Amino acid sequence: MSLEKFLHKAVSSWMSAEGPDSDIILSSRIRLARNLRNHKFTILFSNEEAREILLKVQEVTRQGAFYPYGDMELLEIDEMKALEKRVLVEKHLISPQLAENSSNGGVVLSEQEDISIMVNEEDHIRIQCIFPGFQLMAALERANAIDDVLEEKIDYAFDEQLGYLTSCPTNVGTGLRASVMVHLPGLILTRQMNRIIPAINQLGLVVRGIYGEGSEALGNIFQISNQVTLGKSEEDIVGDLMSVVRQIIAQERSAREALVKTSNIQLEDRVFRSYGILANSRIIETKEAAECLSDVRLGIDAGYINHLSKNILNELMILTQPGFLQLYAGGPLRPAERDIKRAALIRERLKLDKRDSEEEIL
Repeated sequence: MSLEKFLHKAVSSWMSAEGPDSDIILSSRIRLARNLRNHKFTILFSNEEAREILLKVQEVTRQGAFYPYGDMELLEIDEMKALEKRVLVEKHLISPQLAENSSNGGVVLSEQEDISIMVNEEDHIRIQCIFPGFQLMAALERANAIDDVLEEKIDYAFDEQLGYLTSCPTNVGTGLRASVMVHLPGLILTRQMNRIIPAINQLGLVVRGIYGEGSEALGNIFQISNQVTLGKSEEDIVGDLMSVVRQIIAQERSAREALVKTSNIQLEDRVFRSYGILANSRIIETKEAAECLSDVRLGIDAGYINHLSKNILNELMILTQPGFLQLYAGGPLRPAERDIKRAALIRERLKLDKRDSEEEIL
């Protein structure tokens, strides 16, 4: 498989498209947790009951109920190889928990990969919609529409006082988890992030790494999401998160402007040193690659670099993960081999962008 074909098939629509405020907000995600009435929660149910739930969701998919949202297909986790599951995790299409506990698990994926419905993860059903840029309300509308389709066919576990019932008490109520993936190099470089994170937490929000709970904030990329799901409407939860994120956007832009104004040559040097490492390295580890990609993306946004795609951070942060590297290589790789393959893939990707830019000029 050539690199061009690999990129075409590997990158989801939200990674390659631009949205509002996409210089800072890489993506917006809505996740709805749902369970079926008269069925034990996943921590207690039998394999037979899990299979029954999977088949119910599969039947809804086969009936074409999701037709307005494009072709959608249910994939059974049990039938996937370990590498295939890892790639889906790296693309944010399934959770690590679903990949690891695969007995009668499944995922319904849209052709554009902006919709995924996990089956038999922590809850019976988890609906996820991802949009590029800052589009939380649009993602909420889409998730609610998918939820309505399922609720017409499946009887949910719902309480008039508590709302939707979930395996984890923190999700009871709306079952909603709204999040944005943000790129905040300005706040990191100006050393403001350590002050901002506690303030965000006090507002009932949480800041996590690129793959959510327990993950590291590689390349200055963070996930910011709500913690409260009970006692508020979905619109209020999303509205509160949007209000805080707008303030973070303003602070990040202010930090970037200050860096350009007070440390212009130092910032430009940092950007091009990182570009040089990416363009020439023969061996590069995940963390160093993420840091350099963050610098280069900042350089693109600041106008220092104009021959690379703005989406390069989104793409290469996914394409350089261990699962993708091994898929690209056609088989398992030891850590040292992955570092070599990662460097080669980045060099080739940068050459593609440079070539396309030169062709546009001609």
